[in-house]
Amino acid sequence: MIDSLHGEVLTIGLDHAVIECSGVGYRFVAGPPTLARLTRGETTRVLTSMVVKDDGVTLYGFADDAARTMFLKLQTVTGLGPKLAVACLSVFEPAELAALITAGDAAAIKRIQTIPGVGKKMAERMALELKDKIDGLYEPAQPGPGQAAAPARGASLVTEQVIEALVGLGFTDKAARPVVDTLADGNPQATSSELLRAALTQLGSK
Repeated sequence: MIDSLHGEVLTIGLDHAVIECSGVGYRFVAGPPTLARLTRGETTRVLTSMVVKDDGVTLYGFADDAARTMFLKLQTVTGLGPKLAVACLSVFEPAELAALITAGDAAAIKRIQTIPGVGKKMAERMALELKDKIDGLYEPAQPGPGQAAAPARGASLVTEQVIEALVGLGFTDKAARPVVDTLADGNPQATSSELLRAALTQLGSK
């Protein structure tokens, strides 16, 4: 089992990246919050989770243990697979999602439903099956000294990354592109994670 990767970032795609470790390039799937923290050519460490299925083995990458832990917890929910778990973590920070799940009220369920692919039944199932597993596990994220949000890696790359993520979550390019472009123009310093969450809020209200 591959628990983490440490090496040079070779490639950063729209939904994946490649890190070279001892001469071997490892490709892993990741959401915008993780990809936004990577810089091509720099050496970094990414935590991973290996998912083995009949059709192959997929490596998923995470910037921190909080995200990886939530990814694993989410997959214990009946009918919730790794792709949907990544979608959940693309919309909400782990602590924020945990707070919604443990609240379990109508307002929280409605917010969880803003995740593409999560309907009312799945949101209710998440609250029911995960509440006891994650209650008290996360504290609200508080950035420490020198831990500001990762800067955007260039407006064009960030917007394309967010659009691709939205398409992967079920929206059409035609619907997603104008929303993302408008948001990016209004906040050129926004990270891909921030843009994705803002775009989902707007698209979900239409």
